[in-house]
Amino acid sequence: MFIDTHCHLDAFEATQADVVHNAQAVGVSRFVVPAVARANFAKVRTLCEQHLSCVPAYGIHPIYVGDARTDDLDVLREYLSQHQPVAVGEIGLDFFIGNYDQASQEYFFVEQLKLAREFDLPVLLHLRRAQDVALKYLRQIKVRGGIAHAFNGSRQQADEFIKLGFKLGFGGAMTYARASKLRGLAAALPLESIVLETDAPDIPPEFLQRGVPNEPQYLPRSAQVLADLRGLSLQEVAQLTTQSALSVLPRLRMASAGCFAC
Repeated sequence: MFIDTHCHLDAFEATQADVVHNAQAVGVSRFVVPAVARANFAKVRTLCEQHLSCVPAYGIHPIYVGDARTDDLDVLREYLSQHQPVAVGEIGLDFFIGNYDQASQEYFFVEQLKLAREFDLPVLLHLRRAQDVALKYLRQIKVRGGIAHAFNGSRQQADEFIKLGFKLGFGGAMTYARASKLRGLAAALPLESIVLETDAPDIPPEFLQRGVPNEPQYLPRSAQVLADLRGLSLQEVAQLTTQSALSVLPRLRMASAGCFAC
């Protein structure tokens, strides 16, 4: 069994059922679907009600804070309290995009960390060129760990996230032969600190033809790359990364029929 710990299934509006079915056919049994803004909270909730293998997370993505208002945090609080998410996310900091507003990003990041602490929920982190700033806030505002999604930091930064109770998300980027630093981390980090993800329809793996959207059905092929890097069987990688996902996202263990549709 595989768990896709980060998959934007709401982007597949016309083909959601097929995308889920194709992934389940190759052993991907659970999908964590993070919201990115108030505007898609309801869409993510409805998707997870329709597909019981999908579980929601709710958050305001750093790329979208420019369109966010402070009362969006009140709506987020409502969703966290009433709709049983597995995490707060996708939240974080992105200092890679052009013309970013660092003060606004940090404000929404801090406020969402406070909500995660209040509801005792893990967080799904989006971080680009911002790992050290994020670590500063995570040391100040203690949360129930979470996942550093699409991790691309240093070994030292990885160790600091692990100390704070985080798992590190690896997916399509790891499949590129030229990604030597990332592949080195995937090979050397404690396997119990790694979880698998696709970020579908984004971050396509190397084996996909250019222009083809990423899907969770490709997760096992990316997992095979991790298995090869570590000299393990695919079954071992599936078992250990699934255990890691369940440990860092405890509500995934509750993901039986109807549990997340209330």
